[in-house]
Amino acid sequence: MIITELNCYPVKSLQGIALERAELTEHGLAHDRQWMLVNSDGCFVTQREVPALATIGVALDDSYLTLSHPGMPDLEVSLEAGLQPSGESVREVRVWKSDCRALDEGDEATAWLNDVLGPQGVSGLRLVRFAPDQRREVEHDYLHEGEPGRVHTAFADGYPVLITSETSLAALNRHLADKGETAVPMTRFRPNIVVSGAAQAFGERDWQTLSGPGYRLGVRKPCKRCKIITIDQSSGRSPSIKEPLRSLVELKTQPGWKGAFFGQNAIIESGVGATLKLGDELAISGI
Repeated sequence: MIITELNCYPVKSLQGIALERAELTEHGLAHDRQWMLVNSDGCFVTQREVPALATIGVALDDSYLTLSHPGMPDLEVSLEAGLQPSGESVREVRVWKSDCRALDEGDEATAWLNDVLGPQGVSGLRLVRFAPDQRREVEHDYLHEGEPGRVHTAFADGYPVLITSETSLAALNRHLADKGETAVPMTRFRPNIVVSGAAQAFGERDWQTLSGPGYRLGVRKPCKRCKIITIDQSSGRSPSIKEPLRSLVELKTQPGWKGAFFGQNAIIESGVGATLKLGDELAISGI
């Protein structure tokens, strides 16, 4: 089994960046979900509330995070500024049940977002960055002995890494085709790591670890899907508000669990600082 895609999403719920290689950090792939948008109450905002976030492009280099949108000048956010935060820039924000310290990226970013999202009736969103001294622990319920308190993430929904399988996507799309529905691309599921060569569709539910050159990922919890997977990740529109959610429920991809599941959440068991590359061969251990 090999890695066929590596994807980083620097800003939660905005467009991702396809990579050929990625450094593995304690938070997952380097720079993944290090920024997010919050409302006036400091609560995180995603495509669940604002599907148009899918239309905002993201680029990253050694100096800047750059946001782009058709018909707008790019917004450049200095990476260096986030390494030396001032007291005025620190905000308390919330992502799900986690309260975190974050660094506000300023009024220029808010004005740019207002220009982009104003036609959608959305205004006042702030761009914030995960504070460099902040630790956000992963929920303990699905961790193994010795892992609680050690495993943490940034602004991802709950875990450092999301893994999906091409074999599982093919099975889902066959099911959709049998119903006369349109196939969906892997972009709908916003994974960090995509693998090919899995022998069984949805067999990742039985994986315990994935080991590559110099690193080992621990598979801990199936990923329950929400309305975001109904949103076209290039247009920000929902061709079908029920698919592929309905089909995932019908397929019972996670037996004994209620809901729509696709992909697996994982932690870094070892290999912080290692580099993941397209084509890496992976060894699986099962439950």
